[in-house]
Amino acid sequence: MQRIGIIGMSPGNAHPYSWSAIINGVFDGDEISRVGYPAVTAYLEANRDTLGIPGARVTHVWAQEVEIAASIAKGAGIEHVCASLESMIGEVDAVILARDDPEHHREMARPFIEAGVPIFIDKPLTYSREDLAWFAEQYRAGKFLMSCSSMRYANECRIARQEIKSFGKLELVTAVGKKDWKKYGVHLLEGIFAILGDPIPHAVRHIGRADKEIIQLRMEDGLDIMLHLFMDISGTFQISIFGQNGWKLIDIRNSYSMFRDNIIEFVRSLEEGKPRLAFEKTERIMQVIISAKESFERGGVEVVV
Repeated sequence: MQRIGIIGMSPGNAHPYSWSAIINGVFDGDEISRVGYPAVTAYLEANRDTLGIPGARVTHVWAQEVEIAASIAKGAGIEHVCASLESMIGEVDAVILARDDPEHHREMARPFIEAGVPIFIDKPLTYSREDLAWFAEQYRAGKFLMSCSSMRYANECRIARQEIKSFGKLELVTAVGKKDWKKYGVHLLEGIFAILGDPIPHAVRHIGRADKEIIQLRMEDGLDIMLHLFMDISGTFQISIFGQNGWKLIDIRNSYSMFRDNIIEFVRSLEEGKPRLAFEKTERIMQVIISAKESFERGGVEVVV
């Protein structure tokens, strides 16, 4: 049994509750709804028959306030609330850093990486080149480090991956999502890259504005990808692929399924002793995320990835 510690939480991100419940196979819907996540309660209830990940259990939790940690523990049946991050070391076999505020990821991950504790870091891994270089250095020194958006494992994207050869030569990919590039652009990129077989990015331009972010990504093979993250549109994650012989709209809705498959891949990685997702794939996506930020800061100039 892999004993897993969970680290939470950042505003608006319910992963410490939902991921722990998916792993442990139990949840307190009243508690999860009380803290503002009734949609999580709804999809956990709808999928109650598939809850629980064989070979793993979340046994420890830490959050920046003990009341938050206690709530997560109650919401997902976690036995131990930790007084500090470091107190998990030696008590767990692996850690999930379930916060999506990338500016804190390096600081929070460091004790576990330095102690050789395998870690999964929620998306996005980082938002700075300095931090990305540090994580890459740790990975290449043999540390167990895995990070991605669960969109990589979305069933809707896997179906598209089966069909994509029938589209012929691809001419354009577009994507639309709600919220901001910093935290949610990674979802669209992860889904697209997974469908296309993790192609090599060449250059990126941010041609939008702060609340209506539009990113133009040109791939090494010449394919154009346009991504739109708008703060005030209705919630959605959509990807459209256009080829010379066919096209497809991918409407991604099943969050529970992608979360569960992501967790399963992490647990399988623990059993095999190394991440099943190559860090180089994550690194390329983070380079696109950071390059688009730099393009925005420099007035929309093209930045070579």
